[in-house]
Amino acid sequence: MKILFIGGTGIISSACTERALALGHELYLLNRGQSSARPVPTGVKLLSGDIRNPQSACAALGEHTFDAVVDWVAFTPDHIETDLALFRGRTSQYVFISSASAYQTPPAQLPVTESTVLDNPYWQYSRNKIACEERLVRAYREEKFPITIVRPSHTYDPGYLPIHGGWTVVDRMLRGEKIIVHGDGTALWTLTHHRDFAKGLVGLLGNSHALGEAFHITSDEWLTWDEIHRLVSRAVGVEPKIVHVPSELIAAYDAEWGDGLLGDKTHSMIFDNRKIKRLVPDFVCTIPFSLGVVESIAWHRANPARMKVDAAFNQRCARILAAYTSAWPK
Repeated sequence: MKILFIGGTGIISSACTERALALGHELYLLNRGQSSARPVPTGVKLLSGDIRNPQSACAALGEHTFDAVVDWVAFTPDHIETDLALFRGRTSQYVFISSASAYQTPPAQLPVTESTVLDNPYWQYSRNKIACEERLVRAYREEKFPITIVRPSHTYDPGYLPIHGGWTVVDRMLRGEKIIVHGDGTALWTLTHHRDFAKGLVGLLGNSHALGEAFHITSDEWLTWDEIHRLVSRAVGVEPKIVHVPSELIAAYDAEWGDGLLGDKTHSMIFDNRKIKRLVPDFVCTIPFSLGVVESIAWHRANPARMKVDAAFNQRCARILAAYTSAWPK
């Protein structure tokens, strides 16, 4: 197939780029060519343009048409309007990368299915994704614009440790410092390696049964947040000093961290993946987090420049821990 990725060098999309190439597809990337952490692989045909500038994007696209277009970097309804104008009549399938955080939060029942209501009153990011989906569904109903909606959950790659604070938390572990885990650490969570995710996403491209449908693509491994942090600490050979702090207290001192917690990670979230498996039999997750985290630690340690410590994050942790100790002295 002739496929276009808008973006294609991010945490999730980079593995999909590699898989599409490995399967022999003719792959184009439309981006600004500014990613250094994940360079464009050999075999990709690069269209240099800025999707946020419709004139730039239109010039880059020229007379190209595609069997499938995947937009990895659409976040708001105005981004969708740009895509509708650009790709009407230009593609047989348009894939919008939404988010599993758009599902009802907190969920009324588990596991979550694709028919779970979309309703997140806590996180603007998620509400924007919901608005994007609603606009695309209207385009499908009114003009048969050929949409497929994909909702990733927490997907990681070797360069991204899926704990808030990243390598700074690992550094705290190594130095014997306390680390913060939200709530009581027992909420169930789903982590998905980006190479596993790619099997599902690329398998949907060109699949006529995916048109007009929504899919989440996640692993079937469920871990508590305590287990996630302990697997990280085990990968570096230390025992973590975990302090459980209420999400609301974290949010009071770190709004960005708090948005992600109250709007998503505070609540247990597990998924029923039968829908994606019916359409894509090759979708089988084979990388548990116990192996994925070892790969990630090795990636960071391979280059000292990757082991960045965020002094500001450490300072916020210190303030949160001090506030927690003051409120709940042991």
